Amino acid sequence: LKSNGWEVYCAENGVKGLEVAQSVAPDVVICDLMMPKANGFQFCRSARQDELLNGLKILVTSGRDFQSDRNSAFEAGADAYLLKPFNEAELFMSLSRLGMCEEPVASVESQVPDNSEPSSVSQPPSNKSKFVGSSYSEDSESNQSASASVWVRFWGVRGSIPTPGSDTAFYGGNTSCVEFRSGKDLIILDSGSGIRPLGAKLRQEYGDDPIEMTLLISHTHWDHIQGFPFFQPAYDPRNKIQVLGYEGSRQGLKATLTGQMESPYFPIGMTEMPGSISIRELSDLEFQIGSVTVKARFLNHPGVCVGYRLETDVSTVVYIPDNEMFTRRLSLAPSGSNTKVHSGEKSLEYALDQESKLRSFIYGADVLIMDAQYDAEEYAAHVGWGHGCLDDVVETALKANVGKLFLFHHDPSHNDLKIQSMEEHARYLVRKQRSPMEVHAAREGVITEFDGSSK
Repeated sequence: LKSNGWEVYCAENGVKGLEVAQSVAPDVVICDLMMPKANGFQFCRSARQDELLNGLKILVTSGRDFQSDRNSAFEAGADAYLLKPFNEAELFMSLSRLGMCEEPVASVESQVPDNSEPSSVSQPPSNKSKFVGSSYSEDSESNQSASASVWVRFWGVRGSIPTPGSDTAFYGGNTSCVEFRSGKDLIILDSGSGIRPLGAKLRQEYGDDPIEMTLLISHTHWDHIQGFPFFQPAYDPRNKIQVLGYEGSRQGLKATLTGQMESPYFPIGMTEMPGSISIRELSDLEFQIGSVTVKARFLNHPGVCVGYRLETDVSTVVYIPDNEMFTRRLSLAPSGSNTKVHSGEKSLEYALDQESKLRSFIYGADVLIMDAQYDAEEYAAHVGWGHGCLDDVVETALKANVGKLFLFHHDPSHNDLKIQSMEEHARYLVRKQRSPMEVHAAREGVITEFDGSSK
């Protein structure tokens, strides 16, 4: 951009990017969709509400090829959406469609379809046009630890929708909810329908004593939040519940959680719950909950979805509830899709790099809880749905030196026999590699304890 006469300003996250934009009033902002501090959706909404940035063009870039993300980005205020990886010619083609520069002379090997309307600017801007770029690259490093006791229990292991019945009774039919304990620290991962029986158990355990807990929301798709209105501890004024998560693609965390409890959907509003409930949107990707260090990473799933890494002195637990691996999606993308347009060495390198970063985030975990919704045959019919293929999940866990892998987010159409067969196939893949890693299909009620000697 500089070599083509642009004046360029850079920012390391969404908040800084907005500050720089407000300071220099650029012609164009190019920003990643997934950034710390403020994601691309938030940036677009904030910029469109600022009169000083009237007329600003926003080009959103992302390696995630979900149509819902594109739609949400345009609704938030983006003018164009450019899929990673892209080359110089593709970047200038997108800018030219926004009326920000002349059409590139060089031929474009692979063009990304742009859903935005071309700008009708008769004259290109001068070579003093200003550009603000805001991007982020995550390279997580794992911390190995060892010294006080923690445990994990599954309360909901199903994806999409609860599936009660005799043929799902063994593994369970409740949607996503996992309990994590470290001493006095109580952390709940997601509030699918599994949080209802968890609430009853907590009430029995604590009796008349107050409960303090933190609920970490990975994302606000309904199967991860639908149980919260039925969470008994939220109706006791003695209890303190801290709800943490990240702003969604279309609205904030609090608005989404309260929205599902509004009339006519539910008889009691969130504000009527007697418990002391605080809802806070996170901006940092690393923070502390009592003695637990929590790290978050954006996942390849529609909307804003994160995985969590919980580190204690005893062990490390990683929770990846919804995620689609880049390489398999790239290899199976249907003809005509945006991913297919980006086939080739460049896209493969990008996909491999993203999966390497995910393995770094997972590396050395004592327990990995990961979305393995489909077997290989099923996945071929669900490319782009944002969920994992069993074979990829096992391979990822093996390469990341995981101690114990739990297959998670079971498909609602899978009965106990199907899940058991997937578990057996996963164990076969592990045996082929002569690895000591344990593999289990996540099952409601199962507890995994750590005493400092688990690895």
